[in-house]
Parts: sequence; C-alpha cells; structure tokens
Amino acid sequence: MAASMTTDFSMRVSTQAGSNACVRSNRLRRITPQAGHALEILGHAIEYLTDEYVHQGGDMSPRNGPLEAVQLLMARNREIYYACPEVATVGDRVRAMLHFRAA
Repeated sequence: MAASMTTDFSMRVSTQAGSNACVRSNRLRRITPQAGHALEILGHAIEYLTDEYVHQGGDMSPRNGPLEAVQLLMARNREIYYACPEVATVGDRVRAMLHFRAA
C-alpha cells in the first residue's frame, strides 16, 4: 500500500534546491481541498506503479525507470503535504492564550 511508504514525514528531506537538509515536523497539517485532491491522485499513482513493479518482479537497480518514477511521485507528494500549514496543537493554543493574558 502506497500510504505506508509515505507516512514517515519526520525524516530528513533535502530541499529542492539541494542546499541543506531540513527536519520536517511530525505535526498534523490543514490540507486544502485542492491539496487533498492532488495527494489522493498522487497516492493512487504511487500505489498503481508500486503494484505493477512488484507484480512484474522488478529489480532494485539504481537506474530503474519505474522505481525512479515512484520516487519522484513520492517526493512531489511530500512537497504538497509540507506546503500545507501546520495545525496548532491544544498545548500551543493554551500557551498562546496564557501569553496573551500575561501581556
């Protein structure tokens, strides 16, 4: 299942410019309908290509076209997900409220 391949969002992901690697937070995101639709389509494409790859018995060579395609789709999936704003946790909201009252 493709979702299991893309759920570890706390790992190090290099930026598209290729400069520094940055650590992504493991917090929930507020996903817009457009982003949700894109993530759904990408998820189906990743799952389809992965199933085809496994069904055909593909090898794990570094220059494998279908494997590179799955990796590109997964990278785009992460990029869209991380572009969505983080949802503030209950703790964040309580701290913000306490700081507001203290000021």
